[in-house]
Amino acid sequence: MININPKMLPRLDEIGVKVDLQARRARAEAEGWLGEIEGIDLTRTFLRQKRDQTRRLARVAPTHLGMPGMPTPGEA
Repeated sequence: MININPKMLPRLDEIGVKVDLQARRARAEAEGWLGEIEGIDLTRTFLRQKRDQTRRLARVAPTHLGMPGMPTPGEA
């Protein structure tokens, strides 16, 4: 899975509630395009999950692991 930079959260919010996506779903409902409705709903679900995951990861402080030591040629 792709991890998203927390700075991109506003873009995820914009995509998830975009009027175009809602309009496409409304038209799909009116036309009876069940596969299209399912695809749009999946897209919205994945966007919501990715947004939630990114928010959780943004709250977690990175762990400093330090630099690994490299033995000098005479130490091994």
